[in-house]
This record gives sequence, C-alpha cells and structure tokens, in this order.
Amino acid sequence: MKLNIFDTVEEVLAGLATYFIKTANEAIAAHGHFSVALSGGSSPKKLYSLLASETYKNQLDWTKIYFFFGDERYVPHANPASNYQMAKKVLFDPLAINPDHVFAVNTLLSPQEAAEQYMHTIRTFFKGNDPRFDLVLLGLGDNSHTASLFPYTSVLHEVDATVKPVFLKDQQVYRITFTASLINKAHHIAFLVYGESKALAVHNVLEEDTDTQNYPAQLIHPFNGIPPEWFVDKPAVKNLQ
Repeated sequence: MKLNIFDTVEEVLAGLATYFIKTANEAIAAHGHFSVALSGGSSPKKLYSLLASETYKNQLDWTKIYFFFGDERYVPHANPASNYQMAKKVLFDPLAINPDHVFAVNTLLSPQEAAEQYMHTIRTFFKGNDPRFDLVLLGLGDNSHTASLFPYTSVLHEVDATVKPVFLKDQQVYRITFTASLINKAHHIAFLVYGESKALAVHNVLEEDTDTQNYPAQLIHPFNGIPPEWFVDKPAVKNLQ
C-alpha cells in the first residue's frame, strides 16, 4: 500500500479529492468514461460534499462519470441510512448527475435477488468484459471491515468477483457488498481513514500477521499489482511501527 499522511482531516479530504479528479480525468482520456464504486458512511460524505464544491466540481466532466456502490445497507432508498440516499443528497443532486449514470442496489428485492441483479447490472455495464472499475473507494471500520466485508462472515470465503448479501447477526440486518475479488479487479483502490478511533484497525490491517477472518481489509490486494492508496491523518496511523 501507499500511505498518504496528512496533518488534518481537511487535508486528507483534499488529498483524496485531488486523487479522485486526477484518476477520473486519466480514465476519461484513456477510454472516454470513468467508473467508480462509492463507499458509504460519514467519512466519504465529507469527501462527496467537497467534490461537489466550487473548488472541485469544474475540474471534471461529470457527464462521463458512472457511479456504483461497493456496498449498500438493505434499506429503502429513501432511508437516511442508505448509502445511495447519502450520495444523492451531497453529490448527485448538487452536480445534476444524470440518473442513468447512477447504479443503485435494488433493495426492494430479497437480499439474494438484490445482489444477483446488481452483479447482472455490473456485467451489463462492462458489456461482458471483465468487471474492472476505474476506482473503488473504501473506508475502514473500527473492527477492520471494509465495504461490507465484516469479520467472520461467509462472504470472506467467496473467491468469485461478484456481489453477495451479508447477514450481520449482531445487528440483525442485511448488507449487499462487492466481494474482495471484485474490489481487487479495480484499476485503482483508495482508502479514506481518519481519526484516532481508527488507529488500532489501521495497525491490525497493515502490520499484524495475516488473519483475514479477523481483519477483513487485509483481503484487499489489487490483482494488477498497483498498491491501494491510503489517505489518512496522523491520529489514524499513530499505532504504526
């Protein structure tokens, strides 16, 4: 991995926003569009708001961006907990993104059907070719999960590059998630992690012996050999050796 360490959260977000713009423009120059899988939660919400701000929005041709979700909560789209709803409010609506360029998980279906349909949507977008996103954005949970790859869940054993439902017993909820293999096919992967509360997870994922059941984010190793970019602040890496 490549660590990009910043003093403040604002600098972390600006660093990743700049990386997002650069990666997107390179993809558009190479093949005419940019496909990105978004992450959910409070940390990326700040990133998306920044991308939609006056500072960044004019640095990119947003008509050539196609948005997917690396994971989604199994709730209606209108639910405040929905990753789609969050991105719609802070990114898609402010930038007037064409709805045809946004691919949300259909949570009106059963979890299994929702996952299968989403993978069908991805295959259709890539026209039967290997589904390789230009960029997958990831976060890191306090328990070392990323996307909805949670510790000791069956999806961690999935070797196919696909989309799967995950049932979280402790929360009694379903999530829909990219498998590690689907994430690892991406051309670029970027983690957004900040705050002292993440310090132990960052240490566990990056420095502890391999234990992917306990530290699922250790599964992220891009198949193309390009290391993931980590955008972090100093408190998040204070436990690193």
